[in-house]
Amino acid sequence: MRSRARLLRRNVRMVGVSVEGCGGPTKGSCVQPTVIIPTFWTRRRTRGPERARFHYDHPTPIDEDGTLPGCLRSLETVEGLGRVVLIVAVTEESIAHQAEDRVGEILEEFPGIDSLICGPAEMGSLHRRMEQLEFADMISGVSLAGYGGVRNVGLMLGSILGSQTVVFLDDDQVIVDPTFLGQATAGLAQQDDQGRAVLAKSGYYADEQGSFLAKGPTPWTDTFWRQTEFYNKGMTAALKPPRIKPSNLAFGGCLALHRDMYCNVSFDPWAVRGEDIDYVINARMHGGDVFLDSEWAVLHQPPSTASEAALFRQDVLRFVYTHRKLEFSKSQVDLRQVTPGSLMPYPGHLVDTSINWRSRVTALLRALGTKERGAYLTIARTTVPQAAHYARENCEKYFAFQRRWPLLMDRIWEDIALKSLFTGERRVDRGALTGRFPVIRAD
Repeated sequence: MRSRARLLRRNVRMVGVSVEGCGGPTKGSCVQPTVIIPTFWTRRRTRGPERARFHYDHPTPIDEDGTLPGCLRSLETVEGLGRVVLIVAVTEESIAHQAEDRVGEILEEFPGIDSLICGPAEMGSLHRRMEQLEFADMISGVSLAGYGGVRNVGLMLGSILGSQTVVFLDDDQVIVDPTFLGQATAGLAQQDDQGRAVLAKSGYYADEQGSFLAKGPTPWTDTFWRQTEFYNKGMTAALKPPRIKPSNLAFGGCLALHRDMYCNVSFDPWAVRGEDIDYVINARMHGGDVFLDSEWAVLHQPPSTASEAALFRQDVLRFVYTHRKLEFSKSQVDLRQVTPGSLMPYPGHLVDTSINWRSRVTALLRALGTKERGAYLTIARTTVPQAAHYARENCEKYFAFQRRWPLLMDRIWEDIALKSLFTGERRVDRGALTGRFPVIRAD
C-alpha cells in the first residue's frame, strides 16, 4: 500500500505539464467539460415533521421546483456547454424515485440542454458493475447518501464518460457569465509560476451585490467559534493577486477538476459537511493542491435556513471529524502532512485541538442567547461526544477507500457497459434491477 500511495503522490505532482487546450499527457479525447449538478430533495412539507436519514443543508420538497430551474436556465446561456449530469439525492430512500421523476419533469422544460439523470436505478447498475469488477468494498463510498458519496458518483460518471475535466455546479447557483466554462478551464492542466500543477481549481460564491463575504458581525454567543470571521479573513486573503493560487478554501458549487486529479483523489464519504474544503485536505495529503481563481465566480442564491442549530450540529460533526482525520494521517508515512496551522485562518482554527471545547461552550452560549435553546443544549450534551465517537470510528475508513480509488477509476474509464447505459445507447430496465452485466472488456 505504501508503494502504491507514493506512486499516486508522484503522479499528481508530475502530470500537470504546461499544455494548450485539453490535450496533454493523459488518455482520452479532447472534449467539453462535463457539468455535474448534485440536487437534493426531501418530502412534501405537508407530510409533517421529517425524520431524515440523510442530512442536507436545504433540500427541495418534491412538490416544489426549488432553485434547480433557475440554475438550468442560466446554463442555457453558457458558451460551449456539453453534457450536463444531474445526480438526484434524497433525505430518505422512500422518495428516491419520486425525486428522480420530479427532476425529469423540470428537465423537460430545457430541451436544449444535453442532460442525463443519475438516480436509484442508475446507481443500481453502477454498483453491480463495481461488484463485477471486484470493488464491492467501495460501494458505500460511492452512493446517493451524503455529500462526499454523491460527489464521488459525479467523479465516477466523469471517468465513465471519458471526461478530461468535470465542473461541479450546485442547484442553487446561477451563472451570470456566458464564458463560465472558459473561465473554469483557464489555467487548468497547466503550471503556475512556481511550477505547481493546476489540476483542481475553485471559483467562489458571490451574492447579488457581488460580495464574497459572509454577512453579519460575530454575536457574543459565538465568541469562541467565530466561523464567519475566520472565513472572511480567509476569503479576503485568497482573492488577492495572483489570479490563480493554492488555497485552503474551495467551493463545491464552482469547482473544476482535471482527470489527473479526480481519478487519483476522491472525496471523503464520511465527511458529513464541507466536503469541498475537505477535498483541499485530501489533495494536499496526496501531493497536490486546490487552487482558487479570483476571476471565476457564480451567483449564490441559497434558500433560507430552517434551523441554525441543525447547521451548527453538522458543523460540529464536520470539524471534530476533520481534526481526528488530520491526527490519524500522521500515522500514514506515505502521505504529506497537513496541519491545522497550514489551514489558517479557516478552517484551521476550527480543526485544531480546541474544537471539542469550542463546540460545547458555543452550544451552551447559543442555548442562552438564541431561540433554539433545547436544540443547542442537546448538541452540548449529546452531539459533541457523538462527534468524537463518529470520528474515531470512521476517520481511518477514508484512507483505505482512497488507496483503492485510482485503481477503480482506471478500470471504469470509458467502461463499455456503463458508458452505453449513461449515454442512452441502451436504457435502464427499472423492472430488472437485480440483473447483471455480461462480462465486457475493452481491448
